Amino acid sequence: MSYLASLWTQLIAWVSNHFVEPAVVFLHIADTAGNPLEISEALLIALLQLFIIGFIFRPLETLAPAERWEDRGLTRIDRLYTLLMLLGLFPLFSYLILTPFANMLGGLGGEADAGPAMSSGLKHWVPWFENHPYLLFLVYYLVYDCVYYWMHRAQHAIPWWWALHSMHHSQRQMSCWTNDRGSYIDGVLQSFILATVGLAMGVEPSEFALLGLLSELVQNLSHTNVRFGFGRIGERVLVDPKFHRLHHMVRDPERPSLHNCNFGQVLPIWDILFGTSLYGEKVRPTGVSDPMVDADNDRGLVGQQWQAARRFWGAVRRPAGWRLGEVSFGPDYAPVPSDEAEHLPTRTGTGPAGGAPAA
Repeated sequence: MSYLASLWTQLIAWVSNHFVEPAVVFLHIADTAGNPLEISEALLIALLQLFIIGFIFRPLETLAPAERWEDRGLTRIDRLYTLLMLLGLFPLFSYLILTPFANMLGGLGGEADAGPAMSSGLKHWVPWFENHPYLLFLVYYLVYDCVYYWMHRAQHAIPWWWALHSMHHSQRQMSCWTNDRGSYIDGVLQSFILATVGLAMGVEPSEFALLGLLSELVQNLSHTNVRFGFGRIGERVLVDPKFHRLHHMVRDPERPSLHNCNFGQVLPIWDILFGTSLYGEKVRPTGVSDPMVDADNDRGLVGQQWQAARRFWGAVRRPAGWRLGEVSFGPDYAPVPSDEAEHLPTRTGTGPAGGAPAA
C-alpha cells in the first residue's frame, strides 16, 4: 500500500509540474486557482473514473442488460457528455472558483484575520472533529447527499428547473454514460449549490474531490443498463441500477405519479425517510412522454443545449414556470400541467426507439 501511495503522490507531482502549473501561469490565475497538486489530483481522479466507466460498467451492460437494444446509437452523445464533463469538472471547478471569495472573507466559519490555518466550517463550530477526520468526512457526505436529494426533488417540482433537467431524462437508452447528460445551465446551477454547501462545511478541495468521485461513480453505476441490484438489504444502503432506473421510467398514464420516486443520489435513506422510495417494480422503458422534450433524442449536443435553454426561458418568464408541479411544454415552450396535456402519453417503450426489456 505504501508503494502505491508513493506512486500516486509522484504521479500527482508530475502532472502538476508538467501540466497544471504551466496552465495556471499562462491563464494568469496562479494566485487564485488553489493548490496545483490538488487540481492535478482531481484531474487524475477524473481519468480514473473514465477508466472505471469504460472498462467495468460498460462491459456489464453487455453481460447482463436490463434492456436489449439492436442499436446503441442514442448512447453515443451521452459518452460525449461524459468526456466533456470529466474534463470540465463542473462541481470541483465551481468549488475552486468560490474558494477565493471565501478566502477574502477569511473563510466561512472563521475570523477574517485568522489566516489560512484557522479552522472553518464544521471544524470551527465543533472542534472535536479535528481529531476524528473519518467521522467528519461521514458528516460531510451525509449533508452533501441530503442537499443533493432535495435539490433533485426541486429539479422535478419547479417547472423552469425541470425545463433544464428534463434533458437528462429524455434519454431512451439509459446507460453508464447517461449520468453526465444534462443542460450546462443546470450543471452550473447544481455545481454552485453543492460547492457553496462544501465551503460552508469547511470541506477542503481534496476532500471535495473525493466526495465528487464517490458520488459520481455510484451515479455512473446506477445509470448503467444492467438488470441486477444490490439485494434486499444492499438496495436500501446504496442506490443501485434497479432503484434508479425506476426514477427514469416513462410516465404511466394509469399511475401518473409512479415515476416521481427514487430521487437519491447515493443513499436511498432520504427516499425512505421522506416517502419517495419505490422498490419491486418490473423493468420499464426510460425517457419522457412529453414530445417537446423527447425530441432531444433527435438532436446533437448543441441542439439539445439550445432547446433546453429555450424551454427554460419559456418557463422562467411565465408565472406557470414558478408553480410547483409536473409539467409538459407547449409549442411556445409554455409549461402545461402534465395531467392537462392532451398529447400524453406518446411512447409505449417498444420498437427501436424505446427498446425492450431483456429476456
